[in-house]
Order: sequence, then structure tokens, then C-alpha cells
Amino acid sequence: MIQIVAKKRSLNDPNSTKDELAYWLSKSPEERIAAVEHLRNQFHGSTGRLQRVARVIQRPQR
Repeated sequence: MIQIVAKKRSLNDPNSTKDELAYWLSKSPEERIAAVEHLRNQFHGSTGRLQRVARVIQRPQR
């Protein structure tokens, strides 16, 4: 049987930050990139790429 484990912590707890860092450092680079990609898909949708934004500013001639 699978048990769900959840830990409740304060966001200001310094031990929490160390634990999170240790967790992510224990993952392979591929797993970390997959996690970031998952979060990006949740936020931006399943677009293939992030939208590029460029702005051209005309400066006056001196």
C-alpha cells in the first residue's frame, strides 16, 4: 500500500530551505529540468516554447 507523506513547515524555517536544497541536489539534472518544465507547462500552458518579446526604441540622433 502506498502511503502519502506530507510535512507542514513554516516558510521562514531555515531548516526547510536546507532540506529543499538537499532534495533538489539529490535529483539528476534531467529530473530537475523535467520539474521546471512541468511547472512552466502549468503556468504557460503546453506551448512548445516561451514567447519572445522584443521592443525597438528609436533614440534621437545627436
